Amino acid sequence: MAVTNIIRRTASQVVPLAARVIFRTQSYHHRSSALLSTIVNRSAASRNFFRSSAPSTLHFYSTKRPSSDESLLKVIQSEIQCAEESDEQDEVEEAPEGFPFKIEDHPGQQTITLTREYQGESINVEVHMPDLVTGDEDENDNGGEDDDEGSNQSNIPLVVRVSKRNGPALEFGITAFADEIAIDTLSIKDPNVAEDQIAYEGPDFTDLDENLQKAFHKYLEIRGIKPSTTNFLHEYMVNKDSREYKMWLKNLKKFIEA
Repeated sequence: MAVTNIIRRTASQVVPLAARVIFRTQSYHHRSSALLSTIVNRSAASRNFFRSSAPSTLHFYSTKRPSSDESLLKVIQSEIQCAEESDEQDEVEEAPEGFPFKIEDHPGQQTITLTREYQGESINVEVHMPDLVTGDEDENDNGGEDDDEGSNQSNIPLVVRVSKRNGPALEFGITAFADEIAIDTLSIKDPNVAEDQIAYEGPDFTDLDENLQKAFHKYLEIRGIKPSTTNFLHEYMVNKDSREYKMWLKNLKKFIEA
């Protein structure tokens, strides 16, 4: 009997406990299902919201080119066509026979470089874009006489450096006109002098004795700086200016189109 009573009391305690465990488990699963349902519903609502708002967002960030850019592209293309039609030739002009220098021309740069060796000397010439003069300047002159005749002539600026092994160099600043070469400056460049030191540059070239000026013109002529050379360089740089302008226009067009 005692054993039977113990079993009954134990059963009466175990059954309510098991019921409570089952109830809690069911309640937990119910809450989990409700929470999962809420998450799913919210996720679906979010997807629907973004789907409905996506078209307006994409429209706001439209990649369509503005009409002003289209107008600009038309003008650039028209200018490219005019530049191509006005050119007599697109190829780089070849140097004449007997031209004493090697030409280094890099697209996109404003200058070309000429190099040569002459009796142990290294000669380097930096040729700049031409300063072109058209008939418009004469029409705006109002009949006045210009004191500087050279200002009415097309020309190209040159920087000529004549150097010897590990020593100083002579540097000439030159303006080359048709069949005429004008020496503007003459200085000695010493590689051992620091850049922060100001070297004596000498007097203005035109202040030198006339015989000394003529001697330096002859000095440059022997080394290849003469009218036959500079006249070719003038035509070469005119063509280069045209090529560089067309390339510049095409690069502008690429940028606007991108």
